[in-house]
Amino acid sequence: MPPLHVNPALDATVPRLQLSGITKRYPGVVANSDVSLTVQPGEVHAVLGENGAGKSTLMKIIYGAVKPDAGEMRVDGHLALVRNPQAARQLGIAMVFQHFSLFETLSVAENVWLGLDKSLPLVQVTQRIRDTATAYGLDIDPLRPVHTLSVGEMQRVEIIRALLAGPRLLILDEPTSVLTPQAVEKLFITLRRLSAEGCSILYISHKLHEIRALCTACTVMRGGKVTGVCDPRQETNASLSRLMIGAEPPPLTHVAKEPGAAVLTVNQLSLERDSPFGVDLHGVSLQVRAGEVVGIAGVSGNGQRELLFALSGEDRRAPAASISIAGKPAGRMRPFGRRALGLHFVPEERLGRGAVPDMSLAQNLLLTRKEAVGRMGWLSMGKLRAQSADIIQRFNVKTAGTHAAARSLSGGNLQKYIMGREIDAKPSLLIVSQPTWGVDVGAAAQIRGEILALRDKGCAVLVVSEELDELFEICDRLHVIAKGQLSPSLPRKDASVEQIGQWMSGLWPGAEGAQASEKEVAHAAA
Repeated sequence: MPPLHVNPALDATVPRLQLSGITKRYPGVVANSDVSLTVQPGEVHAVLGENGAGKSTLMKIIYGAVKPDAGEMRVDGHLALVRNPQAARQLGIAMVFQHFSLFETLSVAENVWLGLDKSLPLVQVTQRIRDTATAYGLDIDPLRPVHTLSVGEMQRVEIIRALLAGPRLLILDEPTSVLTPQAVEKLFITLRRLSAEGCSILYISHKLHEIRALCTACTVMRGGKVTGVCDPRQETNASLSRLMIGAEPPPLTHVAKEPGAAVLTVNQLSLERDSPFGVDLHGVSLQVRAGEVVGIAGVSGNGQRELLFALSGEDRRAPAASISIAGKPAGRMRPFGRRALGLHFVPEERLGRGAVPDMSLAQNLLLTRKEAVGRMGWLSMGKLRAQSADIIQRFNVKTAGTHAAARSLSGGNLQKYIMGREIDAKPSLLIVSQPTWGVDVGAAAQIRGEILALRDKGCAVLVVSEELDELFEICDRLHVIAKGQLSPSLPRKDASVEQIGQWMSGLWPGAEGAQASEKEVAHAAA
């Protein structure tokens, strides 16, 4: 990794970053209102707030991706006019976006190379990516095209690209939203090392325990304004939650109950990868019954994408009988046919698969909902808008209205809307990938509560998530996926974080990886 761009001649008492009176208005909303923020050299500074509080807009202003309407910014004591991201990078500012800024047709190495000094040959950049990925546990193949990566793998590319820039100020917007606990701990080691070397870090996360464990200062925002500054190490999750949303999230009620008949059955599903960089599925079997939540844990890129494509109907190569929905063979069915059987699906990619970016929220309902479609295909726009407005109100989506384009929403608010669209459909089978990715603690509690409410009404729910805390909170049974294989199911009450973490490496009883490990131990003993 290159040395940090820290000038030893700089006065360590001068703030690395100082914002004064930053204001940014959009039609119908003030994203930032007279915001002031100070970050010291080597400080890990959290910016905390609920979805739509203005955090991401503020970070984009610092990085030069958005121009403020008022206010000034100083870097190392000098007035800085950051007109674009290139100017920010010249000042030593790097950013990892919540919504990734990668070119899908290019390779990982080419994407990283675009943000670095072009005097470096691509082959050298490729090797530096490998070295950095190995050093920090961010496993990625630099030669892979980006369009073949999972969301978690794209997150790793963004982090590596930022680290290779050798930043003096590193901005991280929800960097751990799709990382496993083991990967998060490795990332924290990296960030603490950067901080010790003088790099300042602005850290946005809705995971309060992460902020308390990592950050040394915290600025709280609400409604586009700064409402407080604190030392998160002196706070509890409850007190931080009160500072952020004015209350503690309601506790979830998980009542044990006997599930009903099987709604989804997967029987010995084996599929060859559909791309050179995909993962083969090997004999995957699982069952989800009415009135239960089944979770699948695993490190991103271990077959989750392939399994979800097969279940949703985007990949119809599976034998018809290998996937059964409501007792009907569905392996070859199109997504529309599966929805007719009661399946609703939330993909991990919000924009592009979960929603069409330039369509309004009301129009995006038509992707999976047909209540506003009348005879001969005529649309009832009034009914469509009313339906969209109900979801916005029920799930507290912060937006200019039903006419707002999907891309205009913050990541967390778009997630709330997409989840609301599918939950409101009253499905008999709901399959969700990363249900609370990037949403604040209050919204996460509401989404998890809605999932449990669906379960209590008899819906079968399958949740694929890399947040173990989430899976332990809402699931009745757990599986782990590793290298395209699915572990046996384990009742939540019998599972532990340590055990699930071990299974993520493929080390469950009877697995090929576990058998290989046992042979290695026996050989070493001999």
